[in-house]
Amino acid sequence: MPVWRSAAVTGHGRDGEAGELDAAQEVAALYEAHALALIRLAYITLGDQQTAEDVVQDAFSGLYRAWHRLPDRANLLGYLRVSVVNGCRTAHRRARRKPAALAEPDGASAESVVLAGEERRATVAALKRLPPRQREAIVLRYYAGLPEQEIARVMGVTRGTVKSTTARGMATLGRILREES
Repeated sequence: MPVWRSAAVTGHGRDGEAGELDAAQEVAALYEAHALALIRLAYITLGDQQTAEDVVQDAFSGLYRAWHRLPDRANLLGYLRVSVVNGCRTAHRRARRKPAALAEPDGASAESVVLAGEERRATVAALKRLPPRQREAIVLRYYAGLPEQEIARVMGVTRGTVKSTTARGMATLGRILREES
C-alpha cells in the first residue's frame, strides 16, 4: 500500500481529519483507474520503468497533498497528466543529458506486450532520437490520444506550438524511419 494512502486510511494522517479518508479513497480510486496508463506515458517519455513508476507515484502523492487546495476537482486526470509530464521533465534535467534510450522491456511484461512487434520497436527506437519536446507532443497526441488543447495545457504552451512541434516531430520521425528501413 502506498505511503500516502496508508497514513490516511489508518487515521494517522497529518491532521487526522475525516476528510483525509475521503481524499485517500478518491485518490486511491484514481490510482487504480489510471496509474498504468500514466506509467506507460512516463515510460515512453523517459525510457526507464523505475523512474516512470517513481514519477507517477510522485504525481499521485502531490495530488493527495494538494487535495484540499484544489479549486476544481472536475479534471483530476488532467492534473495528473501535467504532473507526470512535469515529473518527466524534472527527471530529464536531473540526468543532465539527453533522455535515456528507450530500452526494450525484459520478459513478457505489460510494456513488452504494448511495444511488441517489429514496427513498434522501430518506432520506439526512432522516438528516442527525437528532441524531448517533440517526443512529448507526439506521445501525448498519438499515444495518450489527447486533443491539441489538452496537450497545450499539459505542456504549458500554446495550441499553435503543439501543432508545429507535433508536425516537426512527425516529419523527423518519418525521416528516421525511412532511413532505417
